[in-house]
Amino acid sequence: MAGNTSTSGATVTSRALALLGSFDGEHRRLTLTELAQRAELPLPTTHRLVGELVAWGALSRTSDGEYVVGRRLWDLGLLAPVQTGLREIASPYLHDLYGATLATVHLAVPDGTSVLYVDRLSGHASVPIVSTIGSRLPMHATGVGKVLLAHAPAEVQRAVLSDLPRVTPYTITQPGLLRRQLARTLRDDYATTTEEMSLGGCSIAVPVRRGADVVAALGMVLPSLKDRAKLVGALQVAARGIGRSLG
Repeated sequence: MAGNTSTSGATVTSRALALLGSFDGEHRRLTLTELAQRAELPLPTTHRLVGELVAWGALSRTSDGEYVVGRRLWDLGLLAPVQTGLREIASPYLHDLYGATLATVHLAVPDGTSVLYVDRLSGHASVPIVSTIGSRLPMHATGVGKVLLAHAPAEVQRAVLSDLPRVTPYTITQPGLLRRQLARTLRDDYATTTEEMSLGGCSIAVPVRRGADVVAALGMVLPSLKDRAKLVGALQVAARGIGRSLG
């Protein structure tokens, strides 16, 4: 796809990248016309390039004719050194947590104003789970998200606090209340949610540090948080182990 140029001077590569860049957290499914408009490309050019991207696996076409990001891009993303190293190092600790609790265990990293789930082990308990490996969920409605938001730069916090969509009836949508929760997260070194992302599911999460920097969050999803102290202790032991291994 690389090398050729159009009369406008744009390479085929830059046009293909513009199409891929049309997708974001608010635009996960796009029609061919929408792709052309967002990438600022002629429809015939879009049609040709999208066909090549679908054939390669960078995009997928849904049954209703829309396009979504393809699995192959996620597979490539997993090869990024930071994510690959983090997942490999954290994997035994996630398995230990899962073995001790049989809860769904998450490892997540910040991604703009969302959290990106880089690993997950599914628990035995019948709890609604929204996340999958590679999914992005709102920071304010997830345990791992609140941990990462509490340690996020001020501009990220401002952006999140300015837009708090309600996911369930229990999602925190009041900026003042969320700020107090973030302050408590910094004080206690863990965060919780109660049915804020999915009804019937609670979560608890702690930061993973490389030195003084919070680089990820480790969390669990359960039906309740009745054994909170025990859960926090297990998560913190695992998080410290991951942090030491990261160096």
